[in-house]
Amino acid sequence: MLMTHLTPGTPAPDFSLYDAENKLHTLSQFKGQKVILYFYPKASTPGCTTQACDFRDNIASLASHGYQILGISPDAPAALEKFRTENDLNFPLLSDEDHSVAEAYGAWGEKKNYGKTYVGLIRSTFVIDENSDIELAQYNVRAKGHVSKLRKDLAIDPR
Repeated sequence: MLMTHLTPGTPAPDFSLYDAENKLHTLSQFKGQKVILYFYPKASTPGCTTQACDFRDNIASLASHGYQILGISPDAPAALEKFRTENDLNFPLLSDEDHSVAEAYGAWGEKKNYGKTYVGLIRSTFVIDENSDIELAQYNVRAKGHVSKLRKDLAIDPR
């Protein structure tokens, strides 16, 4: 499976996805704002919960630097709503059930786990600038400590 990775300076693919409350979100609605778009494999799993709660706990600081947070997974909206409610998440979680947005961002592809190869969502994060261009593209990120690393990469001082 050939996967294209996005690189800084390229336009971020636009999308239209529904959130946990069935509200439509598009990347173009955030034009003029900075967006941190992160892809995670499955709501309510340990790694994804760790990562989501890390974004939740850092949202005030990220927002003070002008960043909007959006999480995307292949989960159905009902699973996202349960995940959002159980973890008091304070940013939109978007449903990409057909993984077309993940594919457009290069976040869907071959993975290896315990010696088995399969196709699925690759935990990835993209920072998109005010012009809707990719500022930073990170693939195969670790759930734990990712937000801290991202803050360093964006030159945001730790709290």
